[in-house]
Amino acid sequence: QVQLVESGGGLVQAGVSLRLSCAASGFAFSTYAMGWFRQDPGKEREFVATINWVSTSINYADSVKGRFTISRDNAKNTVYLQMNSLKPEDTAVYHCAARRSVPSVRWNDYDYWGQGTQVTVAS
Repeated sequence: QVQLVESGGGLVQAGVSLRLSCAASGFAFSTYAMGWFRQDPGKEREFVATINWVSTSINYADSVKGRFTISRDNAKNTVYLQMNSLKPEDTAVYHCAARRSVPSVRWNDYDYWGQGTQVTVAS
C-alpha cells in the first residue's frame, strides 16, 4: 500500500522557518522523482520544488527560489522542504508527490500524492 505522509506544517509568523517532511512507503522511493506542490482553497495546485532520485536535478518555482530547499534521504524514504523567510503568500496546504520518471513541474504528471500539511503564515 502506497503512502506519502507529510508533517511539519503549522501556524507561524512571517520571517520564520519551517521544515516539512514527507515519509514514503509502499513503493521503491529511491527510484522516484519527488515534488512539493501547494494549494490554497479556490486556487490551482502550484508547483513548489522537485528533485530527481539521486538529488542531481533540483528545480524551484521562482516564488520560492532562494528561500526554500528541497532534499531527500533515500535511506529514510523521506523528502524534505526547508522553508526560510516565510511570507503570508506561502500560506497553503503543502503536498508531496512521487513520479516514476524524471521530475516534472506539472502536478498531474505525478503518480502518488500525500494528504498534505497546512502551512499558515501570519503577517
